[in-house]
Amino acid sequence: MKVLLHRAANKYLERLQPDDRNRFNAAFAGLEKEPPEGDIKAYEGNPGTLRLRVGGYRAIFKFVDGSILVTHIEPRGQAYSKKTRNKRG
Repeated sequence: MKVLLHRAANKYLERLQPDDRNRFNAAFAGLEKEPPEGDIKAYEGNPGTLRLRVGGYRAIFKFVDGSILVTHIEPRGQAYSKKTRNKRG
């Protein structure tokens, strides 16, 4: 499966430090494997949505049309706030 980044996720990824960006690129490569690798769990409150833990960050994603769509990337504390959960569903 191919990992696709939503515009907001790509914009956030570009602003990260190079070390963090490289960690995400390695994590996304693990997602593309069969079965997907990484610390993946269901994202509470949004059926069909999962989260990938990459250090202190979370990548929120869904399986869409045979690909993985990363909808957003945020620091751990912000990724679980109700405001984000309702806004990004």
